[in-house]
Amino acid sequence: MSLYQSAVKQFTKAADLMNLDASMRDVLSKPKRELTVNFPVRMDDGSAKVFTGHRVQHNVALGPAKGGIRYHQNVSLDEVKALAFWMTWKAAVVGIPYGGGKGGVEVDPTLLSQTELERLSRRFFSDLQVIVGPDKDIPAPDVNTNGQIMAWYMDTYSMNVGHSVLGVVTGKPLEVGGSLGRTEATGRGVRVCAEEIVNYLNESGEINKSIDDMTIAIQGFGNVGSYAATLIENELNGKIVAVSDISGGYYKADGFDSNELMKYVEENGTLEGYNGAEKNISNEELLELDVDMLIPAALENVITEENADKIRAKIIIEAANGPVTPEAEDILLEKDCVLVPDFLANAGGVTVSYFEWVQSLQWFFWEMEDIRNALHRIMKKAFGNVIKCSNKYGTDMRSAAYVFAIEKVAKATKMRGIFP
Repeated sequence: MSLYQSAVKQFTKAADLMNLDASMRDVLSKPKRELTVNFPVRMDDGSAKVFTGHRVQHNVALGPAKGGIRYHQNVSLDEVKALAFWMTWKAAVVGIPYGGGKGGVEVDPTLLSQTELERLSRRFFSDLQVIVGPDKDIPAPDVNTNGQIMAWYMDTYSMNVGHSVLGVVTGKPLEVGGSLGRTEATGRGVRVCAEEIVNYLNESGEINKSIDDMTIAIQGFGNVGSYAATLIENELNGKIVAVSDISGGYYKADGFDSNELMKYVEENGTLEGYNGAEKNISNEELLELDVDMLIPAALENVITEENADKIRAKIIIEAANGPVTPEAEDILLEKDCVLVPDFLANAGGVTVSYFEWVQSLQWFFWEMEDIRNALHRIMKKAFGNVIKCSNKYGTDMRSAAYVFAIEKVAKATKMRGIFP
């Protein structure tokens, strides 16, 4: 099953639950627009190499499309379609006026020089200009893209139209219209969900343990995983007993100092060579640890029907996009695991992206305290809405989040009607 088929399967489960009519299912399960471009880039040795990129806009009933652009050798149109699909529901579930979009270029950016990366980025965004814009589609960073690339995108678009357009992308450096709090945003959203799910399970009697008594494992120590770890530890006193990245996994029963881990990664690029662990483990072993909370914050499809039976965590918070396959989720739910779905758990990023977009359009920028307070308020409200929907329909949190989001998008689609 492809990633997009998996996404549609999750959608269909929720659509069945809410008895969504066939025509609306047809509209909402297909992307509105798919653009694939093949574009040449001048390499440093004078040769030209052709790269392939994609941009998909899934639904724009609630507002302009929103979603990141990733650079990776395994980027495919199917993957981009699935990620755009999820972005629609992510924006809807937190109540911000965006539709879903996503993009990517099939490239290993580590093989490019900085000047080649800039030329690739500028040419790709020029080719996307027919469908992007501050009121049409607002890209953001994703896998292997960053603030510098967003600055190139913004400058390219601005040069083409003849004036500065800060709101065409988010995730920009502060110097060119970025927002405070953007770097930590997704991890902070995960931290809010961690606190809220533990509070809810205690209130409902499903568990009797506070988060500061829990053991927590985090797969992936990139931007999202590292900030989730430090914020859960520093603000909630959670004990992070296992972390991992591309170099492997690291376990320490007494808990890591997440600030120390983050500093090590800042200085060394990865966790490779870190000697403060009790023992080294694999990424796969980390997933199967006997911990209270598991936060997969790396790539999609890491928990499958092959290893779902071995997962021992009661609470799973999907910081990554699509880390649990539908087949695996069925197994986990049968084991009474509680899953906080990705498009709720990692919605902090798109929420602060929305704040940045608003600031860029107004040319007026907020203080960090205002951004954090607004993010916490929106994430807590979204979490509460999903729990209410879960109780109303007697279903799991992912299906409830889908139902809540689908209801919003379907209502907007119905009210707008079919043109012409």
